[in-house]
Amino acid sequence: MSPLRTLTAKSVRSAVIAAGSALALSAVVLGSAATSSPALTAPAATRPTVQLLSAVSPAARQAVRLTPRQVARRMFGAFHWRPRRQFKYLNRLWDVESGWNVNAVNPWSGACGIPQAVPCSKMASAGADYRTSARVQILWGLRYIAAVYGKPRIAWIHEVEDGWY
Repeated sequence: MSPLRTLTAKSVRSAVIAAGSALALSAVVLGSAATSSPALTAPAATRPTVQLLSAVSPAARQAVRLTPRQVARRMFGAFHWRPRRQFKYLNRLWDVESGWNVNAVNPWSGACGIPQAVPCSKMASAGADYRTSARVQILWGLRYIAAVYGKPRIAWIHEVEDGWY
């Protein structure tokens, strides 16, 4: 295999698939300005190694859990929202509504979950485990905001003016 001349995200992914974890570590350590390097061309026995995510046990992968806020931020791209501009409004909105608590229930309205859906069963359209999964609740909530308000900022403005969204 010839040495990589310029590393891009795509070439690093290809290198991981083609050459395994040793080349991937070298590519990540060297960055995109790398040219031919001893770390990339060294014999396999002298190259550093690292475990790939796919080689990590399921138990170890579960140890790295995302908070509901991190899950929501990662979903923003699917809605074409800019996290820097819109996430603060979603954060305010769901802080007020549920405190980002998956098990939150409003005793007066019966609203439940992070987005405070009424009735709670509406969230089943995003996944069967809507009562316990932050990911499902967030997905449903973001879809709702996109359909009704377009963006979290507009939903937050409605919350402030009317006391609900």
